[in-house]
Amino acid sequence: MNFIQRLGYYLGGFAVGLIFLSFFLSGKRTSCSYSPQARAIKNINLKDLQLSEEVSAKTQTLNITESQIAELVRSGQINFSKSNTELDSCKQYLIENKEESSLKSVLVENCAEVATVLDININLD
Repeated sequence: MNFIQRLGYYLGGFAVGLIFLSFFLSGKRTSCSYSPQARAIKNINLKDLQLSEEVSAKTQTLNITESQIAELVRSGQINFSKSNTELDSCKQYLIENKEESSLKSVLVENCAEVATVLDININLD
């Protein structure tokens, strides 16, 4: 069997494998979140997001809704240099907004059972 025939068999098997994978994984919500950024955001989004008392007071005075905060947590970027990830029990992440919005950043404390928003920063433009 020469090289061209072996290459043909390999590519044929590879194509059949891709078809099977696409068939089995098409209806599932699979994701590959291996980066520290994606894993931390996914972990925070799996938990109940609560607001601290200071943040609750700020949201009422600044007219910011909890859905805006949740959207920032879901779509923001974690600034690991300003986050405190060395804590044993509850790590603190500073999540910054990558889009133009009134919310600039939120500080989230990620514990085992619940994620708590400790502080919010807004754009004063």
